[in-house]
Amino acid sequence: MDLFLYNSYTRKKQIFIPVKDDSVTMYACGPTVYGPGHIGNGRSAIVFDTLARVLRYKYKNLIYVRNITDVDDKIINTAKEEKVETSFVTKKFTEEYHNDFARLHVLPPDIEPYATDHITQMIDFIKILIKNGNAYFSESHVLFNVSSFTGYGELSGRKTEDMIPGARIKVASYKKNPSDFVLWKPSPNNEVGWESPWGRGRPGWHLECSAMIKEHLGETIDIHGGGEDLTFPHHENEIAQSVCCNDKPLAKFWIHNGLLRTNKLKMSKSLGNFILMKDLLKEYDGEAIRLAILSSHYRQPLIWSSDLLIQSVKTLNKLYSSIKGYDLEVSKDECTPDKKVLKALYDDLNTPKALAEIFSISKKISKSENKVELTQSLIGSANLLGLLNFSSDDKKFKKTSESNIDYIKDLIEERKIARVKKDYLESDRIRDILIKLGVEINDN
Repeated sequence: MDLFLYNSYTRKKQIFIPVKDDSVTMYACGPTVYGPGHIGNGRSAIVFDTLARVLRYKYKNLIYVRNITDVDDKIINTAKEEKVETSFVTKKFTEEYHNDFARLHVLPPDIEPYATDHITQMIDFIKILIKNGNAYFSESHVLFNVSSFTGYGELSGRKTEDMIPGARIKVASYKKNPSDFVLWKPSPNNEVGWESPWGRGRPGWHLECSAMIKEHLGETIDIHGGGEDLTFPHHENEIAQSVCCNDKPLAKFWIHNGLLRTNKLKMSKSLGNFILMKDLLKEYDGEAIRLAILSSHYRQPLIWSSDLLIQSVKTLNKLYSSIKGYDLEVSKDECTPDKKVLKALYDDLNTPKALAEIFSISKKISKSENKVELTQSLIGSANLLGLLNFSSDDKKFKKTSESNIDYIKDLIEERKIARVKKDYLESDRIRDILIKLGVEINDN
């Protein structure tokens, strides 16, 4: 059975054939660890974890890399605000991400490279670009010359002339062209930095992924993934610098997941309408959250709501109830996916269709004489989506009581801290959660 995936680069669904037979390389952009992760980060992690599970089932070997960006202006700013070292910030939030992902049943990648461990590779990468005439040094910065790469804009569908900033946006004096992007920037002595041929500094964000891909997976990989918000400029810039450095395509397939939305607005920190993974995991079990995310096709926007989560809890309870007792008679090794479920997943990871087939199997169990065989099929199919990870006797899914006093106390304390920091967007967000829980706050 062939696997079809939608390629963002060609804008069509194509048969997936690895560069090397039965061996797949995949890279997904991981978190920038400057603060706690939101459920949008969780969606991307779950989507590519599910794809990794499917690839591992179909092929003999998969090397899946998901990076950690641990040097960035946002990290430096957070460290300054909290008056701590940047390493303290990155360690704290990397641990939070790992904990949240584990509770969402996201398996660890095969390799998880940290940007700060690859500075030498990034410097060597820049040297090649300068030698090839694709990058230049200006005012202590090294920049990629976008005009030197004729294929710029092919992924996002944007033309270079459409990317020129408007009159209200001041173009940096060190740029030859407004669209040129930073490969290396100077670092003052009181900020994290490394010695380089261009002075003490740190890498640009876009450069990090290209260097880590080359180091761990090679010059051309099978799949590069991430949220659709990374298509431009991040992934566009990755393609430009990697092709110019290696004289080869960076990836055969580009896969992007759609964004989460609340009330038809994109969920983002800038709009203050995001939901932290750690907060959501206080109310709902990670497996219920995972089901809610997989209920929509990964390329489509997902409207996030409490109704979606409540329905996911009910559905999981029904699935576990349908195998109660029978799952104790089978082992994980005996559980294989149903062919209809596989067909759905091989069709561009169609998880809504796969879930519909899983629900159909669960409804047949009580009426069938082959209850154990259907249970094996149900568990094998659900496991491929990262679901039904527990014994039916061990797990009962239900939403944490909204009167949970410990949770409310935690929210009130977090809101106090936000107000002290004058982070009023965060303060208002927590207040809205408390109001939904029936708790009214009087700041006077």
